[in-house]
Amino acid sequence: MSNTLQLEIVTPTGLIFDEPVAYVTVPGTEGEMEIHPLHVPVLTLLEAGEIAVRKPDNSHCYLAVGEGFVKITGEKVVIFTDMALKADEIDELKAEEARKRAEERLKGKLSAEEAATVNASLTRSIALLNVKQRRRGGS
Repeated sequence: MSNTLQLEIVTPTGLIFDEPVAYVTVPGTEGEMEIHPLHVPVLTLLEAGEIAVRKPDNSHCYLAVGEGFVKITGEKVVIFTDMALKADEIDELKAEEARKRAEERLKGKLSAEEAATVNASLTRSIALLNVKQRRRGGS
């Protein structure tokens, strides 16, 4: 029995994370899901929020992610998302500015498509801010 699983995080810009991990916790539509080696195969939706990774050496890594999908097999987790940043890579000032811009845009008259795009931007900004504020300086 393996005590690790391979975690891959893929965004439109490429492969962001590709390492063996002890387990990973992801924000799903039904709440947080903790995934360990030999997890039953699942394909599920990913909500914007925080991914917590426990590495084989017991260190942790935290990432802010946008919406997407999670594909789980017994040996591998692949996360497809529109955004993923490690906590120590998040620019809190830029994230706060993006949040404010999105909130201001939502006050105006928007088409349904524009509103969905702005809401997605707002959700990503809030995820970035939450992870950064919880994990100040941590990776």
